[in-house]
Amino acid sequence: MRYILSIDQGTTGSRAFIFDKRGRIVSSAYKEFRQIYPKAGWVEHSADEIWRSVESVVKTAVIKAHAAPGDIAAIGITNQRETTVLWDRKTSRPVHNAIVWQCRRTSDICDRLKSKGYEGIFRRKTGLVIDAYFSGTKIKWLLDNVKGLKNRAARGDICFGTIDSWLIWKLTGGKAHVTDHTNASRTLVFDIRNKRWDTRLLKILGIPKKILPKVLPSGSVFGETAKGACGLAGGIPIAGVAGDQQAALFGQGCFNPGEMKNTYGTGCFLLLNTGSRFISSKKGLLVTLGCDSKGRPVYVLEGSVFIAGAAVQWLRDELKLITDAAESGRLAGRVSDTNGVYFVPAFVGLGAPYWDPSARGMICGITRGAGRSYIVRAALEAIAYQVKDVVGAMEKETSRRIRRLRVDGGAASNDFLMQFQADILNADIVRPEVTETTAKGAAMLAGLTVGFWKSNSEFKEALKIGKVFRPRMKDKRRRALYAGWIKAMERARYR
Repeated sequence: MRYILSIDQGTTGSRAFIFDKRGRIVSSAYKEFRQIYPKAGWVEHSADEIWRSVESVVKTAVIKAHAAPGDIAAIGITNQRETTVLWDRKTSRPVHNAIVWQCRRTSDICDRLKSKGYEGIFRRKTGLVIDAYFSGTKIKWLLDNVKGLKNRAARGDICFGTIDSWLIWKLTGGKAHVTDHTNASRTLVFDIRNKRWDTRLLKILGIPKKILPKVLPSGSVFGETAKGACGLAGGIPIAGVAGDQQAALFGQGCFNPGEMKNTYGTGCFLLLNTGSRFISSKKGLLVTLGCDSKGRPVYVLEGSVFIAGAAVQWLRDELKLITDAAESGRLAGRVSDTNGVYFVPAFVGLGAPYWDPSARGMICGITRGAGRSYIVRAALEAIAYQVKDVVGAMEKETSRRIRRLRVDGGAASNDFLMQFQADILNADIVRPEVTETTAKGAAMLAGLTVGFWKSNSEFKEALKIGKVFRPRMKDKRRRALYAGWIKAMERARYR
């Protein structure tokens, strides 16, 4: 058995990667799927369409690798977190479109929970804030709004899962209803101190425990493939599962307390490994679960930015200012600044450290001379400014200055963005040779679990540094630019 298959199921598309014994990518495949917007601020996916996209990319990646059915030693899965699927236990049919992590439809539910004084108990038990971002209120909305669903759930006829659970269910032919600690910790109903579903929180939200999956450490055997699933042989162990950001932390080799990374994907996510230490944040950060070098749960401090690469996608798909993401860096580099333009991409509110669901996106400072390059540059700079907001909160929380930041994700390949990030943070930005660290983390977990790899030391080559971006902006300019960002953001938050 020569390979590990890693499935990376993201917000806008699904990827599959084949890794060899040296941790190198042998082949990969990618397929986008629909983004569904029923109302302003609502975001859905078709769970069946997600599954079909996964089937497609797995088959393609295996063929491109010239792999035989017996060549796959194990499967790792990493996924968009918080996105919520409910399906019928007998038919495996989703009862509704998946409600995506970006969706704000449950903001009113969150406001009611806060008004009843529940913020403290949710914060203490889950490490999270009460926000529409997380799965718990999405489950409640579905139970309350899909006809007959509440009774079906109470009878145990319905399964809940984040995307990892849905994929495992489909891969195993409906035999395994499971998740891992990292994904469970993002649901708003999982006690991350005691590592179990919390009865009190489930009661507050009206969620029957019968619908919940079994929770295992990230480095575990979650089930085995049914013959023919995704064109694979039967009996292949699904042996590593982690939410995308925790998988990226693992894939960056951040196994020890104090190590951190930032992922530039649809959103931006800065994670700091705090080991066995639960740091109760007072600066708008989250406490969640990651995994140690063996796949066992550890605590992580996280800052979540909702819209990052999605802003570039918006420029491409809605405004038609660019034809592909790579063009954004070239356009931004044509001008020396934004000519006073600021872009606040609060399409679904603001995440850390503000947690403002009412904020909305805006472009301000526009003059007659503000052409396409200036707006594109402002969008890229906005990603870096939002990361600076989170880094500032992280520095205050931990009382330590961040001088070096490991990065990954699709937008990390944008040299303009990485240099501006180094400049505005006044810190070194370290980009690995292989930026697909999310998929790599899931592969590493699976390979270590089944003994395909014996230790993390076998990944030294896969963790090689590709490029370091060092700050070169003067302090006065850095302060002036960031002050302008703060003013723009305050306008976006004004209601």
